[in-house]
Amino acid sequence: MKSSIKEIRSLVEEGKKKEAVKKLPDTYKAIDKAAKKGVIKKKNASRKKSRLTKLVNKLD
Repeated sequence: MKSSIKEIRSLVEEGKKKEAVKKLPDTYKAIDKAAKKGVIKKKNASRKKSRLTKLVNKLD
C-alpha cells in the first residue's frame, strides 16, 4: 500500500498524469484491502483515497 502511494506521488511530482491515473485503481484496491484486514481504519482509507485523487486531478 505505502509503496503504491509513494509511486503515485512521485509520478505526480514528475508531471506524469496518465501513468498516475492508470495506477490509481490498483492503489485503491491496496488501500481497501488494508482497511478490510484492519491495518488501517475505514475513514483513514477513505481520506487517503480522497487526497490521492485530489493530488492527481490537480495536474492539468
